Amino acid sequence: MGSRLPLFALLVVFCSGAIVGQLLPGRGPEPRAPGREPEPQTAARPPAPAFAGDLTEGERRDIEIFRHAASAVVNITNVGLRRDFFSFNVFQIPQGAGTGFFWDERGHIVTNFHVIEGASRISVTLADQSDWEAEVVGIAPDKDLAVLRIDVPRERIATLPLGSSAELQVGRKVLALGNPFGLDQTLTVGIVSALGRELQSPAGRTIRDVIQTDAAINPGNSGGPLLDSTGRVVGINTAIYSPSGASAGIGFAVPVDTARRLVPQLIEYGRPVEPGIAGVEWLSDRLAERLRLRGAVVQSVEPRSAAAGLGLEGITLNRRGRYVLGDVVVAVDSRPVESVDDLRDRFEEAGVDARVTLSVERAGRRYELEAQLTAVGQARSPRER
Repeated sequence: MGSRLPLFALLVVFCSGAIVGQLLPGRGPEPRAPGREPEPQTAARPPAPAFAGDLTEGERRDIEIFRHAASAVVNITNVGLRRDFFSFNVFQIPQGAGTGFFWDERGHIVTNFHVIEGASRISVTLADQSDWEAEVVGIAPDKDLAVLRIDVPRERIATLPLGSSAELQVGRKVLALGNPFGLDQTLTVGIVSALGRELQSPAGRTIRDVIQTDAAINPGNSGGPLLDSTGRVVGINTAIYSPSGASAGIGFAVPVDTARRLVPQLIEYGRPVEPGIAGVEWLSDRLAERLRLRGAVVQSVEPRSAAAGLGLEGITLNRRGRYVLGDVVVAVDSRPVESVDDLRDRFEEAGVDARVTLSVERAGRRYELEAQLTAVGQARSPRER
């Protein structure tokens, strides 16, 4: 397991100020030769200038990656409601900004949950500076992910290929795109400086396998794509580690493998589909830690539930009025479990309908049982098309 960073030093990448500046509009179209029809172009992909002759091969590749990726990256403005103290009139004011990128050609946009948290309205600005109203399609606060959608013509949408965060290695080159401090269409370059980090999500749950990079990430970069040297998305920029609030050379990104698994669920159901065992309530990790207990502690079991059918037992009260510890899950498929957070991660890796082997301790004895995971949690029925 990766090392966990102290919470007081983690600053979530979130821009609460106004837009600092705007890029100047580009030049008009080049004159065409007589009798020659112009090539069709979309607003999201303006004509690119020719490469200068003295660029290195690496510079040429970075420029080409940016030219393609920039048209897929959007600026997100979180608009909140404020009531005037004297007139009691309600006003809409920008309360933060971040970044996102097109996930598919249906107008779905991936960003961080904390970017859109508490918004009464969400505005999305494309690379051509056009503004669009966005709806929230799904959220996963546990992983700091959210999916938006805008009703935009397909010719204005550019998507990015997805890579694999599991294949990353420390030292690999990465490129971060976003809107730091409201300055849109910004590219920073660095390397993967560490893997397997852990961050605390807005919901308080640990996000595992986080990517650490030295590519400059600042407030406003949240939700933007982290690309590898071939232009594939390997992460979603989410936080910085900084005493000053600005980039200190350590940024973090949610791995794209996590997004690849959850985003389709958010689009379909609005919430992640959480695998688990129906009918069991787990003791909170905070209370278990206070009691110096390790593992996923069964607090209670509903009668005639799947958990009851497995024979799991929760905490009981004996005749003397003392609480007696029941079952504690200490491993899943031989992989150690030290908390409910660990248990949920093991279940998520296995997936719904998977069969897992639980190692359980009760009254100093250890035994194993096999369980089939089902969908639990808060996922709703499929969205109406």
